[in-house]
Amino acid sequence: MTATRTRARFRDLVAAEWIKLWSLRSTYGVLAAGALICVGITTNSARSNVALIARSASPLQRIGIDPMIAAFAQEAFQILGIVAGSVGAIMIFGEYTSGLIRTTFTAVPARRSVVLAKVVVMTAVMTAFGGLVSATSFGVTQAIYHQEHIGLSITAPGALRAVAASALLAPVCALVGMALGALIRHAAGTIVAAIGVLVLAPALFQGETYRWVKEIGNAMVYSAWRALVENPAHQILTVPGRPSPGGPTEKYPVTITEAWIVFTAWTVAAVVTAVVTVNRRDP
Repeated sequence: MTATRTRARFRDLVAAEWIKLWSLRSTYGVLAAGALICVGITTNSARSNVALIARSASPLQRIGIDPMIAAFAQEAFQILGIVAGSVGAIMIFGEYTSGLIRTTFTAVPARRSVVLAKVVVMTAVMTAFGGLVSATSFGVTQAIYHQEHIGLSITAPGALRAVAASALLAPVCALVGMALGALIRHAAGTIVAAIGVLVLAPALFQGETYRWVKEIGNAMVYSAWRALVENPAHQILTVPGRPSPGGPTEKYPVTITEAWIVFTAWTVAAVVTAVVTVNRRDP
């Protein structure tokens, strides 16, 4: 009697990757800590601004405050991106460092299907994670600003876009982390590379002296995210004679359309890199 090999269905691979992800205790801890830190930073920023407004002798003495930018403080969402990128990287290099990848590929020789299953799970989890953090940050900070009657609703110009972009930032960063994990396959090296690509690189290409330098910066994930969050139509309190919170007009800015294209391009490039790298390096 000849034994027949049953081919694994894709939904079975997704279920297996889901179990792998949540079987790690670090997954719960990292996501919970990241969410609390991110929301904590934005909440503290809003409370500090409200306290500053309350101490103002008159509206003319109020320092410029944009409720939308404060709801999505860059420092907070840089941490969110690092957390997401780290979890995405662990999903790849974790199996290589533990040796579990041999068992996985022995059971399922279709490398591309395995990686795509990881992509599906990571995208779903991180979209939910990013959506929770983004919506909570917006809701809590605007409730605080409502005390001074400057809180924004989700129907305010650009509000829904900012919430959606901040939610999608998590899966984009996670997939970039997965791609780097497939390329480097070393814990420390992958995490450092993720921080460099996601956080440090945009800061290095922010000069406006040369357009090509700025355009490289515009193609970075966080530059696109910032363009989707910032909106000059927001209600802003300013001091007469002082520059607005955004400062002078930016040269070579990222348009809304370009920002969404950058998000999409990084997502596609990350998935293709992870799939091709694993398939070619693991014959």
